[in-house]
Amino acid sequence: MRESEPAPRTPVPALLGASDIRALAEELGVRPTKTLGQNFVIDGNTIRRIVAAADIAPEETVLEVGPGLGSLTLGLLDAAESVVAVEIDPVLAGKLPSTVAQRRPEAAGRLHVVLGDGMRITELPKEPTALVANLPYNVAVPVVLHLLEHFPSLQHGLVMVQDEVADRMAAKPGSKTYGVPSVKAAWYAQMRKAGVIGMNVFWPAPKIASGLVGFVRHEPPQTRATREEVFAVIDAAFAQRRKTLRAALAGWAGSPAEAEKALRAAGVDPSARGEVLDITAFARIAEARKPLIA
Repeated sequence: MRESEPAPRTPVPALLGASDIRALAEELGVRPTKTLGQNFVIDGNTIRRIVAAADIAPEETVLEVGPGLGSLTLGLLDAAESVVAVEIDPVLAGKLPSTVAQRRPEAAGRLHVVLGDGMRITELPKEPTALVANLPYNVAVPVVLHLLEHFPSLQHGLVMVQDEVADRMAAKPGSKTYGVPSVKAAWYAQMRKAGVIGMNVFWPAPKIASGLVGFVRHEPPQTRATREEVFAVIDAAFAQRRKTLRAALAGWAGSPAEAEKALRAAGVDPSARGEVLDITAFARIAEARKPLIA
């Protein structure tokens, strides 16, 4: 090649557009339902943005929950070694392999479709290292927490959720949006808000914007308390979030006096509220109620 000649451009693989999505839905007789939180992405540039922000290495196995008609699945197969797609709708799960075979024939063997519920699965055909998903708004937090609990191989990820849910998941202590999702997510990973997605890139268009949440897994706080014990403290503290911790944790500890005893042992001000504590403080409170083993 002479120096004056431009380098040949690598063609950008085609992704599903609005007409493709509607044609697939019509073929299958699928009408997006609120019950399953189905809002299909119809914009290829948004898919490329999500995949780029997920920072997937070529050797990775990506877990996608709720692949729908395959918009994001195709983009993930372009970036990762393999994709495990968990879909609760049997019609959509049945169609996805043929959509990939038609549009990415070279990647068909790298897709593994699992018919199941993302909030209940505990086994997968391959060990995933990343989670990338457009999650239904109404189950986003429990799905993420469930997957982080049951699949320790997940080291990082990027999920698209309702924008206000994204704010809650990534919130830090002391902010108005900080609460149960923020603290429980922090047990597993460092969460960050990674962007906002407009409404017009979906079909049907939701009435609110979506947010991207990225995460990188870290070790949970070092504590003698179990995750369940720590989470019980978190639930109690935020069940009555305007109350002081001495009052809010009275039921959990057995009495306000016992709650104060545990709080002081953990180095936490009994007059503080749960919204100012980080995950390590909640772990110390849970540990303070555990008797020392001789």
